[in-house]
Amino acid sequence: MTQVLQQSYQGERSLFQAQDMQLDHCRFHDGESPLKESRNIHLTSCLFQWKYPLWYSKDIHMEHCTLFEEARSGIWYTKHITIKHSTIQAPKTFRRSEAITLEHCEMLHAQETFWSCKGITLKHVAANGDYFAMNAQDIIAEDFTLNGNYAFDGARNITIKNARLLSKDAFWNCENVTVIDSEIYGEYLGWNSKHITFENCTIQSLQGMCYMDNVTLINCRLIDTTLAFEYSNVNAQIEGTIDSVKNPIKGIIQAHEIKELILDDRQIDFERVHILTEEQDDKATV
Repeated sequence: MTQVLQQSYQGERSLFQAQDMQLDHCRFHDGESPLKESRNIHLTSCLFQWKYPLWYSKDIHMEHCTLFEEARSGIWYTKHITIKHSTIQAPKTFRRSEAITLEHCEMLHAQETFWSCKGITLKHVAANGDYFAMNAQDIIAEDFTLNGNYAFDGARNITIKNARLLSKDAFWNCENVTVIDSEIYGEYLGWNSKHITFENCTIQSLQGMCYMDNVTLINCRLIDTTLAFEYSNVNAQIEGTIDSVKNPIKGIIQAHEIKELILDDRQIDFERVHILTEEQDDKATV
């Protein structure tokens, strides 16, 4: 493997089709696509300050690197990339890429990131930006923080543990999602999704979990959550109180108290819906 130390690269495609290189403390600036079509590249403490640094690349390992905001749309159509202890300031960083691992990374402007990507592993990652991971699949995230709306729209096969998501309209149009030991704060959670499980989670959502097929909540707490479960097939075991539930179509909802239960859609067969509270007072509005 060729070793390169403390070099500065500029100009378009400065290391086009590079292979088997170890680059340490190098800077890429003033030129697009410096490592396009590269193979087996190890980058340590490198700086990227221009657009499209790693397109169509394969077998990339990065540690202690920085992608500045100017390195936007940086990693597209790339396969087998690992990034550790790095800062990604640029937006739209991943697109249609596969086999991506991030560990101990910050993503400061992560809007439109991970679109249509496959095989994503996130560990100790903090991200900030809207439309995170749209249409992505096969995602594992642990110790993950996201501040951004419309996350995971259209994504599937997702497992998230120990996360904190501040995200309006998260998990829309999704399939096969499991969220464990996490906090989710945002309106309109999970609409039009199927096979979604929340376990030991705290959720706050206006009109959350509506139009869902097979949504399961296990030992969850719903804080200031109103008009929940409309037109959903639901199995929910809730710790504490639900402020209001509206027109679920099937399943079981169990809670200490439901302050308002609205069953006013005459097209629904409410005999298929079982509401269990400690007080056994359904407080239905018909």
